[in-house]
Amino acid sequence: MAWVVLVISGVLEAVWATALGKSEGFSRLAPTITFLVALVASMGGLAYAMRTLPVGTSYAIWVGIGAALTVGYAMASGAEAASITKILLILGIVGCVVGLKVLH
Repeated sequence: MAWVVLVISGVLEAVWATALGKSEGFSRLAPTITFLVALVASMGGLAYAMRTLPVGTSYAIWVGIGAALTVGYAMASGAEAASITKILLILGIVGCVVGLKVLH
């Protein structure tokens, strides 16, 4: 169960990071509320997962999922330029996350 919660928390990290950017310094209400809700849920899930899983592994997977999804979404939405190099580097992050899961 901790792994499922950790993955969901990583997805929520991407949600709050994206909402933070769209909040324009907390001047827009809907993205600010989305940021706050996703942040609390993401951190709560990370804390829950860390009760069972090692801290270093949990944090690395949480950050890796969040970073990969945030950049992937930004490239898919056109907010950030996509390139083969960026895509390969993101796939490297995903590969490392999978590797940490396999090793645990």
